[in-house]
Amino acid sequence: MKITYYGHASLGIEVGGKHLIVDPYISANPKAAHIDINTLQADYILVTHGHGDHVLDVEAIARRTGATIVSNAEISDYYAAKGFTTHPMNHGGSKVFDFGKVKYVAAIHSSCLPDGTYAGNPGGFVIEGEHKNIYIAGDTALTMDMKLIPMRTKLDLAILPIGDNFTMDIDDAITASDFVQCDKVMGYHYDTFGYIVIDKADAIRKFYDKGKDLMLLDIGQSIDL
Repeated sequence: MKITYYGHASLGIEVGGKHLIVDPYISANPKAAHIDINTLQADYILVTHGHGDHVLDVEAIARRTGATIVSNAEISDYYAAKGFTTHPMNHGGSKVFDFGKVKYVAAIHSSCLPDGTYAGNPGGFVIEGEHKNIYIAGDTALTMDMKLIPMRTKLDLAILPIGDNFTMDIDDAITASDFVQCDKVMGYHYDTFGYIVIDKADAIRKFYDKGKDLMLLDIGQSIDL
């Protein structure tokens, strides 16, 4: 499983011979100006919730690639009405795709599409594939529901928002890593704009002091699990 960071909360995942894009907000992010969305491969686009900084490039990528959009029922219906191929999910539900298993899990946040359309309840994803399991938290506060995840899935990586203001901060993300029983964490949803700028060195130190590994990738950088 290969994971590439495209800035903000946008990810590329290569797993089971398929390409996944998560929450593509790339073309309007100056920090990701070197990423050309027209070169990205996508068999699936996973959408955690409807905010513009997570769905900006969904339609452009899906239209070019024919990717299946995977999200909650409301967001899936929204894109299906526009002619896109979708797969609807809801909290607690899982589906085995041709690249692995996906479970849609709870997140505490708000959600509304850029045109004002109701976007259902936000969520995150647990992905099991190629003998590696990851948790993509989406935009969320710290929630006790995270404790349910390791009851079913042993995680190899937790991808957590750390920018504060709209989501968890560093200290809450450390607690979240305890809740999901995963000490290997990739941070995202930070530094894109003023509200969520963090001290990266301090964040890494705080995780290290708790015996945990926080990875803060450069935009365009990849890791292999």
